[in-house]
Amino acid sequence: MSAQKIFLLYGASGELGAAAVDYFLTQNYDYHYFISRKNPEINGKIKNYRIISASDLSEEENVVKTFSEVGRIENGEYHLFSTIGGYIGGKTVAETEYSDFRKMLDLNLISAFLIAKYFAQLVNGTCGGSICFTSALSSLKPEANKAAYNLSKNGLNYLVESLAIEGKEMNFRANAIAPFAIDTISNREWIDDSSKLVSPTDICKTAKSLFDDKSATGKIVPLPA
Repeated sequence: MSAQKIFLLYGASGELGAAAVDYFLTQNYDYHYFISRKNPEINGKIKNYRIISASDLSEEENVVKTFSEVGRIENGEYHLFSTIGGYIGGKTVAETEYSDFRKMLDLNLISAFLIAKYFAQLVNGTCGGSICFTSALSSLKPEANKAAYNLSKNGLNYLVESLAIEGKEMNFRANAIAPFAIDTISNREWIDDSSKLVSPTDICKTAKSLFDDKSATGKIVPLPA
C-alpha cells in the first residue's frame, strides 16, 4: 500500500501562510490541514482539506488540540510547514522590555518547540515525513538592536538541528528556511534594496524541495542563497 501524503500548514492566515495555502493546494498531497487563528481563504473548489482553528500556540494545550484534530494513519507520510513568527527589533538589550523578549520567545521558539514535539509523536510509527520552520537570515550572525528576535530564531535553528538528529530514529526530517525579509507590503515600506526581498512563493518552493529531498535534514537554508 502506497503512503498517503498529508500536508499540515501552521500559520495559514498570515501573508506567508496565505501564499502557502495557494501553493501547496496545487502540489501532490492527498490531504491538507490548515491551522490558524483566522480562517484562510481557499480559492477554487478544493475538497481535500480541513481548516483547524488555533488559539495561542505557545500554550501547550492549544497545540495538543490542533494535533488531536489531525487524522493519524499508519500509511501516512506527513509534511508540516510552519510560517508562524513575528518581529520586534530596533532596541538594544538594555532598552528591550522583558515582555517583548518573552513575546519573541513565544512566537518564534516556544510555539515551534511545541509543534515539533507533537509532530514527532504524530509521525512515530507511520511512514514518516518532514517538518520545516521559517527562521531568519539574521539568526545566523549577531547584530545590534535585534537580540530578542535573533536569539529566538537562533534557538529555532538549534531546535531544527536537534530534531534532525532525533528524527533519524523516528523516520522524519527537520529543516528551516532563513529569508532575509519576506516580500510583503509592510516590509516594502522600510527596505532600501527590494532585491533582497524573498517572495513567499520562493519560500514555499524551497519548503517543498526540502520535503521532496529524502536526504535533506538539519539544514538552515538562507534566502537569497
